Amino acid sequence: MARILVLVFAISPYRQHLAWLVTYILCFMVLHLVAYYYPALVKHPFEAGKGELIDRITAFPIPVIAIYIVIKYIRKSYDKERVAAEEKAVAIEAQNRHILLQKEQLEKSDAEKNKLMSIISHDMRTPLINIQNYLELLNENELDSPLRIVIEQELLAATNGTMDMLTNLLQWSKSQMEGPAVNLMSENLLETIKSTLDMGKTQAAKKDITLSYEISPALVVIADMNMLQLVVRNLISNAIKFTLNGGVIKIHAHLVQHECKITVSDNGKGIEPNKQQKIFSINTEPDFGTNNEKGVGLGLLLCKEFIERQGGRIGFESAVGQGSSFFVFVPAETDFYQ
Repeated sequence: MARILVLVFAISPYRQHLAWLVTYILCFMVLHLVAYYYPALVKHPFEAGKGELIDRITAFPIPVIAIYIVIKYIRKSYDKERVAAEEKAVAIEAQNRHILLQKEQLEKSDAEKNKLMSIISHDMRTPLINIQNYLELLNENELDSPLRIVIEQELLAATNGTMDMLTNLLQWSKSQMEGPAVNLMSENLLETIKSTLDMGKTQAAKKDITLSYEISPALVVIADMNMLQLVVRNLISNAIKFTLNGGVIKIHAHLVQHECKITVSDNGKGIEPNKQQKIFSINTEPDFGTNNEKGVGLGLLLCKEFIERQGGRIGFESAVGQGSSFFVFVPAETDFYQ
């Protein structure tokens, strides 16, 4: 009977253990009281001979079976709790990693905001201060025509550079707030970026730079046209900025398997090796152009973000004193050529 109680304790819920214990004690006492007061009602547990043999045969297997059931149940409960504990530990670890990742992203975001504030406070104010000084100079003095022309040209260059910086800043801020909103379409590449190429020619002519392009009029790409134009415009602007007067810039596009490769090459000053690894990072240090043009350092970061959102990629090759070649890959409508 005690073995049965052990089995009951093993398989029953904890809240029922006290009830089973009380029931067992009551039954035990009742049986013994009956045996004491009415011995004629209680028979010997087994009869000599066959009854004794049956009792002996069953006396050993029953506790063995009971122990087996109890141990199996206990092991099963233990394994179940262990698995639950491991899953909980994994969940806690994943949650900790997520929190750590969020912390790193917040720190990165704060660093980017600090960089933007530094850019705005310094690079954006400088040309405005120059314009203010020039207007004060005009208000207080009469300038000779040659000197006036020189100052106005410098101010125009500074203003144009500031406009480029402001455009990139606004585009980058907008992309961070809106997230990966991309409108992919099949469009003719040359028709899409023709205005950007013509604008680049006009800009290059101011430095006597020859800008030429070779793009098949049948080339069709799958891209977000606004993003693609911004990327090409930034690459052309950088090429002009870092190419000496009288230099050459070449733009060409062709199919590479199922992609279109757009390349902007120049024979400018090139990129120093120690700056190449951070060229697409917000932590890159903006460099001065051949005519002291100043950038923000966000142009190539924008190009990388916008190209990757379209399922493309960007890369470059550069050698100091020999020039640079920036290339982007975007999906192409290859069925058009079949």
